[in-house]
Amino acid sequence: MRSKTILWPTDFSETASHALKYAIEMANLYDVGIRIVHVVDQPFGDENYMILAVTPEELAKSMEEAASQKMHALLAELNTDKPVETVIRRGDAIEEIVAEANSGDIGMVVIASHGRTGLAHFLHENVAEAVANQALCPVLVVK
Repeated sequence: MRSKTILWPTDFSETASHALKYAIEMANLYDVGIRIVHVVDQPFGDENYMILAVTPEELAKSMEEAASQKMHALLAELNTDKPVETVIRRGDAIEEIVAEANSGDIGMVVIASHGRTGLAHFLHENVAEAVANQALCPVLVVK
């Protein structure tokens, strides 16, 4: 773990930004780089119903471009001398983050938990919890 990259998944929320501080701290402690990953949901729609004015593929590309712009803005504000990689994936957040975490070159995942409780926890899939359960490397969940 001490020689492998720190993975920081982000949805660009304030909670995720809070976890970035921990990711940077861990990267500095172990003198390793940081890989930032953002997952864009794969939009779906039935073109036969003409519900969408654009195709799901066009919508996904637009979402990826918006994520790329946010990623560039984030990198401009990032204050670290460690190497930083950025990755934008398309698909299910849990599957893509776990795949990245289990790719072999990740030493630790630092992920934010949105801290949902009660009915909200029941209705929304908890990405941080699923990643912590499925990742092969250590996972730090930040509240």
